[in-house]
Amino acid sequence: METTFLFILVLGLLFLGVPVAISLGLSSVLTIALFSSDSMSSVALQLFTASQNYTLLAIPFFILASAFMSTGGVARRIIHFAIASIGHFRGGLAMASVLACMMFAALSGSSPATVVAIGTIAIAGMRQVGYSKEFASGIIANAGTLGILIPPSIVMVVYAAATNVSVGRMFLAGVVPGIVAGLMLMIAIYIQARRKNLPAEEWKGFHEVIAGGKEAGWGLFLIIIILGGIYGGVFTPTEAAAVAAVYAAFVALFVYRDMGPLKEIDWIEQTDGDRATVGFKALVYALAFFFVWMMLSFFAFAEAGEGSFGERATIGLVLSAVILIAYPLWRGEGGIAAVPGTLGSGFPIWGRNLGKIGRHFFGAMYHEDTRKVLVDAGKTTVMLMFIIVNALLFAHVLTSERIPDAIATMMLDYGFNWFTFLIAVNVLLLIGGQFMEPSGLLLIVAPVVFPIAMELGVDPIHLGVIMVVNMEIGMITPPIGLNLFVTSGITGMSLVQVVRAAAPFVAVLFVFLLLVTYIPWLSTAVPTALMGPEIVTSR
Repeated sequence: METTFLFILVLGLLFLGVPVAISLGLSSVLTIALFSSDSMSSVALQLFTASQNYTLLAIPFFILASAFMSTGGVARRIIHFAIASIGHFRGGLAMASVLACMMFAALSGSSPATVVAIGTIAIAGMRQVGYSKEFASGIIANAGTLGILIPPSIVMVVYAAATNVSVGRMFLAGVVPGIVAGLMLMIAIYIQARRKNLPAEEWKGFHEVIAGGKEAGWGLFLIIIILGGIYGGVFTPTEAAAVAAVYAAFVALFVYRDMGPLKEIDWIEQTDGDRATVGFKALVYALAFFFVWMMLSFFAFAEAGEGSFGERATIGLVLSAVILIAYPLWRGEGGIAAVPGTLGSGFPIWGRNLGKIGRHFFGAMYHEDTRKVLVDAGKTTVMLMFIIVNALLFAHVLTSERIPDAIATMMLDYGFNWFTFLIAVNVLLLIGGQFMEPSGLLLIVAPVVFPIAMELGVDPIHLGVIMVVNMEIGMITPPIGLNLFVTSGITGMSLVQVVRAAAPFVAVLFVFLLLVTYIPWLSTAVPTALMGPEIVTSR
């Protein structure tokens, strides 16, 4: 009776258009009040417990990092790098858009943010060289879904919080599936490009790839900070998210300067001579290398206890000194004897720019652009956390009424095994994903299917990736597919047009779902290799 009442009430409220969070919270409170032996004080206790969940603290920081990266010009530089790398293939601009989505996904952890950041630029670029608006929109709508699969992923953090699995394992589990999904979309694009005789960009040489990599490097280094810090034993995932938010703000405000008080202000002015410019850049590259070296060497050796700070700093200084000498020589600014003078001529540029940063540093924290990013990130965080807290209350009711155990017993009595169980999970999530936001749906379904999966010997990390991939497909299937609405908004196309444009590539993701579901090592190989096997019953 309790189970029937709970699910009918939740579904009824959802179909009436009541917000997901209120539907979950209200149905849970009414079930406790009318049927449960728990007192109403358990509601307050559960809400307090949910707010104390340390894992969930990572979510607002990842959202903030994503907001700075989406606003701070990272997407434009990533697209340039992707086009320089693979744009010379047939259909290369479309394939580069997928690659750009993959890279931006590793920075944002959000599918809608990926669609907006990459799609706004990439769709216009594809239209200019002869791609149809429908083809370009379908690619971006599908490739944007990789935002919740490629780590770091906000949805993976939600799954980890709901099931008490390792966030680090979930992030590692998304690496191979994310790459496979991206490659499958690129192969589909290449086949279409050959059939439709789509254009290829001109190959501009490796120097263009290197130049694009240098431009995008500051943004892409965020991936190394997050994943390297977690798996080097330096940060917990929550601490990594906080560091990522600070780093993203610094890059957006003071490195790329596409927002804030230094917007459109160049470090090098037209009055600066060539020699001074070379000296300035040599110091920039040397300092950047030293910073990257110290970070990477720390991540690589910190957990093993190898290499003291002094040893690593000495190696870094020596290599940086080589760059200081080699760059002016490579740029033809005299012989080795002229290097000190070249470097010295760059100091006035350094002094001028450090003065700019010093004068505007605190102003950047309160600038209109910064406030807008903080407010937008805050709104998203409040919305998502309200859903999560109510979903955890719903999960508490399920557990206290032993509903998952009853469903597990029923499925086992009907002869379900792991193979048929995963079919049922996919069908349930694919249907639910058409009507609900990913985090809310995951928090409803995970507490029910997780105990059953453990009973049948399904790896919890593998189950998590399957659920995330289903959430991906749900984001591009009507009527509630969020990526469809976002793509419609940035292109001006109707929702029906976007659905038709996305449909051929959705078929690719369905094939990918089958691969992920029934080839478990795609999800488990990397986390098992780096963190050891998960403790699960064997099939």
